[in-house]
Amino acid sequence: MSFKSIIQDMKGEFGRMRSRSHRVVEDRSVNVVDAMRQSCWANMPSELLRDVLARIEESDSAWPQRKNVVACGGVCRSWREIMKEIVKNLEVSANLTFPISLKQPGPRNTVIQCFIKRNRGSQTYHLYLNLSQAFNDDGKFLLAARRCRRPTYTDYIISLNADDVTKGSNSYIGKLRSNFLGTKFTVYDAQPPNFGAKVSKSHSTRLVGMRQISPRVPAGNYSVAHVSYELNVLGSRGPRRMQCLMDAIPASSIEPEGVAPTQTAFMPGNFESFPSIPFFRSKSTRTDSFRSGPLTALKDKMLVLKNKSPRWHEQLQCWCLNFNGRVTVASVKNFQLVASVENGGDGGGQEQENVVLQFGKVGKDIFTMDYQYPISAFQAFAICLSSFDTKIACE
Repeated sequence: MSFKSIIQDMKGEFGRMRSRSHRVVEDRSVNVVDAMRQSCWANMPSELLRDVLARIEESDSAWPQRKNVVACGGVCRSWREIMKEIVKNLEVSANLTFPISLKQPGPRNTVIQCFIKRNRGSQTYHLYLNLSQAFNDDGKFLLAARRCRRPTYTDYIISLNADDVTKGSNSYIGKLRSNFLGTKFTVYDAQPPNFGAKVSKSHSTRLVGMRQISPRVPAGNYSVAHVSYELNVLGSRGPRRMQCLMDAIPASSIEPEGVAPTQTAFMPGNFESFPSIPFFRSKSTRTDSFRSGPLTALKDKMLVLKNKSPRWHEQLQCWCLNFNGRVTVASVKNFQLVASVENGGDGGGQEQENVVLQFGKVGKDIFTMDYQYPISAFQAFAICLSSFDTKIACE
């Protein structure tokens, strides 16, 4: 029996079980039974089940085939718990599988290749995972952002759902906020990136706390990064200069044995219902959601990223960077970020030459975004969004 037929049989069986449990509720004489737990799939021997799921996870190493791994995680509680143990975090596996992978640092020796599509009319930005080396592939949807212009600042709301990009949504995971000039930005996470993270006081946080709009509205604004662009008030020609201060990542993370904060589960309460991905609920406690590594982030120096200085090409008469074929259109928005020598160490090691994040234009409204350890897809996407914002005093 093929894996597709197994999934179809399970869907049919679960449908019949839901209808039977619905009649029990109407009768009000018997307690509601957990149909998923009583199914034959949930009662499979754990040794056999673990072996089957391990084979599926190993064979489906890339999207779109990897959707089978996600489907297995949504069958029932026992399948979900085993699959969460089998699937390694992004740093180790280099595979974006569950939504929590978007909050985890990328792999150390592999670059995650993504692209961003901009919609000028709706002021939205969609992040996709490249399924091939081609720029025009359909991609795997990862994140969405919407630009909200205010009188004195601009917000970019970031969501897991492309159809519901609002702060009151269950899929809201963070935002990017700019100052009036568009030269300074702060990245906020809806959940704490480490044990010592504190909620930043902002207008939106106070409003949610006062009005108690909904228990599902994430009230947390945890600052995880600050992006600043160098002022160019004199109008001198040259590429943008930017710097990123990663509040939630220690400077030691770029070292061979360094550790960056790694979220392993969404905190209970913020994501109470995902109709399409119910297996992301977690009953783990706050201490189970993170590694022990983030504890050092509070005592260590913060990681600083700076844009790699381009070189002037005499023949082309322009500033150039080596994007390894991932950028094809010249733009002031193009950049590469590397760890600053201010982070310590020998001051000229390989870490400072290693590109942590690169962003560049390949079409009218298509941009590539490639990132790796120690930043996450969420952090990389937010930093790239800052490049789209209008900068009055920079150019």
